[in-house]
Amino acid sequence: MNGRCERRPLGLGILVAGFLVSLHAAFAPAALAAECPADQKKENVRGAPTDQVWDGGKLEASKSIVDMITATIDVTKSPVDIKDRSFRLRRLEVAPGGIVPWHEHKDRPAIAYLLEGNLTEYASNCAVPVEHVPGDVIVETPNLSHWWKNFGDKKAVVISADLLKGKDDNM
Repeated sequence: MNGRCERRPLGLGILVAGFLVSLHAAFAPAALAAECPADQKKENVRGAPTDQVWDGGKLEASKSIVDMITATIDVTKSPVDIKDRSFRLRRLEVAPGGIVPWHEHKDRPAIAYLLEGNLTEYASNCAVPVEHVPGDVIVETPNLSHWWKNFGDKKAVVISADLLKGKDDNM
């Protein structure tokens, strides 16, 4: 080292700072996902909808949903060794008026990202519906049961990753 300090133009620093701010703005919507208002959070405040068509105790899936498993990882093998589980990534497309049926996450945690369209969530732990917009991240924990409806006029697309136990029920 020669002990000299090299000076760079101030404009480069401003350009880099502007780039970092624009990156933050591009990814900020995911950090601002819609959640249940704090004063509306309650355990078991909502049960499965009774005004829907039922089949064996489970809300019947609508024809307006396309559920595609895009990848799976067998986590039962070394080095992960999680018994009776698979890690999967899915793409769900919900047409206008479509319903993602009532389902539980008691043994299947998941994280969902709303890529496009809007969905209204009716959750067991929230007294009011929650509106989700593109960029929202929905964390589905073991204490959650819920269903979604697309009230919009364009399809909603959700990317979901979950740790599935047992057979694949596609919900």
